Amino acid sequence: MRLVIVGNGVAAVNAALTALKVRPNAEITVFSEEPYYYYPRPRLWEFLPGKLSLEQLYFYPPSWYEERGIMVQLGTPVAQIKPTDRAVILKNGQGASYDRLLLANGGLSFIPPIENVRQRGVFALRNVEDALAIRAYAERARSAVVIGGGLLGLESARGLKDLGLQVTVVEMAPWLLPRQLDEPGAAILREIFEGIGIKTITGAITQAIEGETQATGILLKDGRRIPGELVLISAGVRSNTALAAAAGLQVNRGVVVDEHMQTSAPDIYAAGDVIEFQQRSYGIIPAAIEQARVAGASLCGESEPTYQGTVPSNTLKVVGISLTTVGTTDAPNGNYREYRISDSSRGLYKKLVVNNNKLVGAILLGFPKETAQITRMVREQEPLDRPVEELLQLN
Repeated sequence: MRLVIVGNGVAAVNAALTALKVRPNAEITVFSEEPYYYYPRPRLWEFLPGKLSLEQLYFYPPSWYEERGIMVQLGTPVAQIKPTDRAVILKNGQGASYDRLLLANGGLSFIPPIENVRQRGVFALRNVEDALAIRAYAERARSAVVIGGGLLGLESARGLKDLGLQVTVVEMAPWLLPRQLDEPGAAILREIFEGIGIKTITGAITQAIEGETQATGILLKDGRRIPGELVLISAGVRSNTALAAAAGLQVNRGVVVDEHMQTSAPDIYAAGDVIEFQQRSYGIIPAAIEQARVAGASLCGESEPTYQGTVPSNTLKVVGISLTTVGTTDAPNGNYREYRISDSSRGLYKKLVVNNNKLVGAILLGFPKETAQITRMVREQEPLDRPVEELLQLN
């Protein structure tokens, strides 16, 4: 069986692994647009200031792929999919046929409609090439502005700080990490970041990049000007759907898939940031891994397991702290109950959300030892066997 995988990220690699477990003799070819082996994108902030070499960034060494018979074509983007011919056309003009195809070509950095956004000195951080370009440009800069106070924005801010720049993070929401944190938890996180010299501004919308030929800062809609010779935009990711759309596959915000990760076309599957399942795009690594395992089995003709969605979870590890959010972190109605405990002087915050005597969500700031247990409890939805107050210890 000839399996072709477009993309070389976390979804691609995990799907290939699963496929080999189901069908060890499968011929797997991976076409990677980037000239690099798979690396976890959340670690780019460490690569950015040189804390990690390229070899250390790689999740697996090149020999790992060879030992498993996975043929990886680096720097070889796919230009076209021909579903009726069961073939892909590469950008170099060559073709490759398949029995089944997996789209795992991820997402693209979203660039909001900001005036002068194409100015020199304005970047997004999505891949190794972005990191190398930012690192080189930072040598001539003294200050930086990060537009976006989400997970990647805060991690990138730390990377720029490690490059010796004065860094300001600007977030349009009322507090940092608006998708993961509530206001009390975000206030403690903000203290931690400002304690290491990273300034944060919330509730602010960027109107324009300032500078005539290169960035000198940003102009906020309220009239404030924030200096920054390097501007990094971290406004989220959008599914990379162009290839699928051109091939006639059903596309909405992402490539639409069913519970088997099958697209609207026969023998074509998709997983990771590129997909949309039940009108939802996750954009997180746990979801990509779960989708990839289903896709890998489906590629080999297995009808089980099926994908039923992912319990959202994220982990941020910068400035010496651990932050994990999992499940429902805001009580949606009166049947849910919230429990909190905090110590801002130690940078600790814990919030638990309970419904029908089950833990359905949690925020853990500064509790790395409890992350695995709490995450398991939320995902498995087991009834609590002890008072929730026992889980609220600060240690």
